[in-house]
Amino acid sequence: MHASVMYHVSPITATLLRSEPLKCCSCGRRHLLAASSSLISFPSTPTDVIEKIHARRPDWYEEFFARAMDQDMRSYEAQISGYKAKLFPHLIENSKHVLELGVGTGPNFKYYARADKDLNVIGVDPNKKMEKYARKAAAAAGLSPAGFSFIQGVGEALPAADNSMDAVIGTIVLCSVEDVYQSLREVKRVLKPGGLYLFIEHVAAPDGTLLRLAQTALDPLQQLLSDGCHLTRETGKQISEAGFSNLILNMTFLSNVSLISPHVYGIAFK
Repeated sequence: MHASVMYHVSPITATLLRSEPLKCCSCGRRHLLAASSSLISFPSTPTDVIEKIHARRPDWYEEFFARAMDQDMRSYEAQISGYKAKLFPHLIENSKHVLELGVGTGPNFKYYARADKDLNVIGVDPNKKMEKYARKAAAAAGLSPAGFSFIQGVGEALPAADNSMDAVIGTIVLCSVEDVYQSLREVKRVLKPGGLYLFIEHVAAPDGTLLRLAQTALDPLQQLLSDGCHLTRETGKQISEAGFSNLILNMTFLSNVSLISPHVYGIAFK
């Protein structure tokens, strides 16, 4: 079953989102926890803010998690590659300053990084060990070293100035932040007027279903094993309430995923 919830949206955006439903979802990202908005205009997120909202992890754990992300997400990325290939072209055409929230190991670069494009990307992730993997992916996609900056940071205090980004990308991120609404406010803050927010998120199954009951029961274990991922968030509702001027929000129910099934995906404009 495939459902679509439509808001005011430009024709070009609607065209780009005519795509096949997602096939699978995996959640292994950690994207971080609430921070004071008084710090959000800094070019990087202060270390004390990160530590205040997320307990410091040992270096061995950070490396283990980054390596696992690099290897274990490959099958997931292969299954949604067709969808991303249709979703990202609008970003390629119109965006020179891009911020990736939860950049991880950089699986999205190949969809929009081009050697012949004057592109500047800020990759934000709380795990500093992701940087070497992200830089390798950026180079493989044709993004010059000078065009990519990795900043250890959090979703609730994005390390970018007001109205400075043409686009913000977030794929499988809001399941793990502490404060979804604050993270969305940050997305809107850093976007230029008319800038776009491109997203893919898994969400809670409908109330009263067996899947929702299972998600509720297993949510604490999921958070523990998947570094903060929540199974029961209503992220689509939160995005729709965030106050974007133009939004297309699609929902798809996946029959081949036992626990993480519904997804929302789309593009929103500031």
